[in-house]
Amino acid sequence: MKDNKVVILGLSAYYHDSAAALVIDGNIFAAAQEERFTRKKHDPSFPEHAIQYCLEEAGITLADVDHVVFYDKPLVKFERLLETYLHYAPNGLRSFIAAMPVWLKEKLFLKTTLKKALSALSGMKTRELPQLLFNDHHRSHAASAFYPSPYQKSAVMCLDGVGEWATSTVWLGEDNTLTPLWEIDFPHSLGLLYSAFTYYTGFKVNAGEYKLMGLAPYGEPKYVDLIYANLISVKDDGTFRLDMSYFNYATGLTMVNKKFCDLFGGPARTPESELGQKEMDIARSIQVVTEEIILKLATTVHKETGCESLCMAGGVALNCVANGRLLREGPFKNIWVQPAAGDAGGALGAALSCWHEYLGNKRTADPSDSMRGAYLGSRHGDEEIKNYLESIGAKYHRFDDSELMPELADVLSSDKIVGWFQGRMEFGPRSLGGRSILGNPKSAQTQSTMNLKIKYRESFRPFAPACKAEKVSEWFEINEPSPYMLMVAPVKQEKCHEMSDEQKQLFGIEKLNVPRSEIPAVTHVDYSARIQTIHAETNPRFYNLIDKFEQKTGCPVLVNTSFNVRGEPIVRSPEDAYRCFMRTEMDCLVLENYLMYKEEQPEWQEEGDWRNEFELD
Repeated sequence: MKDNKVVILGLSAYYHDSAAALVIDGNIFAAAQEERFTRKKHDPSFPEHAIQYCLEEAGITLADVDHVVFYDKPLVKFERLLETYLHYAPNGLRSFIAAMPVWLKEKLFLKTTLKKALSALSGMKTRELPQLLFNDHHRSHAASAFYPSPYQKSAVMCLDGVGEWATSTVWLGEDNTLTPLWEIDFPHSLGLLYSAFTYYTGFKVNAGEYKLMGLAPYGEPKYVDLIYANLISVKDDGTFRLDMSYFNYATGLTMVNKKFCDLFGGPARTPESELGQKEMDIARSIQVVTEEIILKLATTVHKETGCESLCMAGGVALNCVANGRLLREGPFKNIWVQPAAGDAGGALGAALSCWHEYLGNKRTADPSDSMRGAYLGSRHGDEEIKNYLESIGAKYHRFDDSELMPELADVLSSDKIVGWFQGRMEFGPRSLGGRSILGNPKSAQTQSTMNLKIKYRESFRPFAPACKAEKVSEWFEINEPSPYMLMVAPVKQEKCHEMSDEQKQLFGIEKLNVPRSEIPAVTHVDYSARIQTIHAETNPRFYNLIDKFEQKTGCPVLVNTSFNVRGEPIVRSPEDAYRCFMRTEMDCLVLENYLMYKEEQPEWQEEGDWRNEFELD
């Protein structure tokens, strides 16, 4: 595989969502997150398993790699830590002391730490290792957004918690260059503002932000004025400053302080306690503020660059409700969001930045993007799956696709829930039809069954529709591809059912249980849906399955949610998939061409309560 090709390995690690990505002669070859191998969600450790997978996928060793690129610059990040402490001293001493051991042990000497880890992984001596480079955190994000995008020229906006110093950056991407235009620095951060409310409403920071987004439609924007009046000053151009007297993240061990809690009438919600209208109203309010700031920033970026297209990355770019509004109401004709917009995608961006910027290689944009549908992870062959199933005594049926897809369409149309494992694993936080749990969107029971009996997660959370790309505008108010489930749009009005006055008075989950459209399982309480378009070019088997479901039911949509239970990383291997299938009330499991029915399987036995295996997210 190596020949004379240039091989670049990108890495992200030591904060959250560590990952590895392999770029060969400028082409994205493989990428994976470490959590899928270690089964620890958001695993921040050195991504040794992800690296091994990427190298094996290419049939090479580390000795064949020309450059290893890390996704940020730890010394600059350490400078920010020191300056922040000195600015706020003596406040922040506790958090400074808490942070120091890990910095002094590994992060400050990251070059040495990485070389030791790469040496141990490969058996190479440190002096024999490939060249080790470091890229700026936001430049890695910007590169992950622009270089794989379908645009030759584009504005690029990156919004996250914080990198080294930057929390928001704007770039001009053209051909193979990324030119920085301006940035907003720590502690003023849209990502950390959203995370502060994630913390206050009792969800886990860096994991629960999408829950807050999903909770927002249940609430009213009662606190918007309070937020603008006290927490954040926003200029007409969208730039902002936070009033740090309400926040604790720069100096303390929590996100917010007593002054913040007093402003919102009490302490932060205890995790896992009952959610009330207050949390729902707060969720709606910070969501509205976030959307308004993003729209203002985008309008400014559009004026400054004159570009028709916008690329986005950074954790805030995973806010698909804001993305959808930006697509509908914003100034840009086209928007493309990196599917691994968080830190995992930084590994890919670092590698692409090395190829185009450090090595100066030209770039021609792929009109349909160069992410290969984000199917960049491991694939498991027929023989491997059969051997595994035989080894555990599983009862299976093997079908060719011509038999399997109609059979599955029958199963799904009878409201059964199917574990769907096929092709290469997805890179990024979403299941996109490689490692998915599927259901019938037309059934009023699917949503609660999947949440409570299979995912074991909060009942308020909605599910996403996977829709044949050419049919999406018949069912949803969107005319653009959304292959990475990163755009929210309303369900088409003619598909919706109007709620009665009595139903409108219902609270929370009771409101969600009212069928509001022809596809109630994927219609949120505000009639919105987080859309994934399915394309025959990038996922032909998933497309084929939905096509057969449409032939049977008239509906070109399936419920698609990640193949895992709450707190568990998405399944990677046939073993992970079968275990998850047997632990839950899923009805069927598909491993490539092998179909298993739950009632035919041998009794599942394991010691202890498996629910304690995963820390709740």
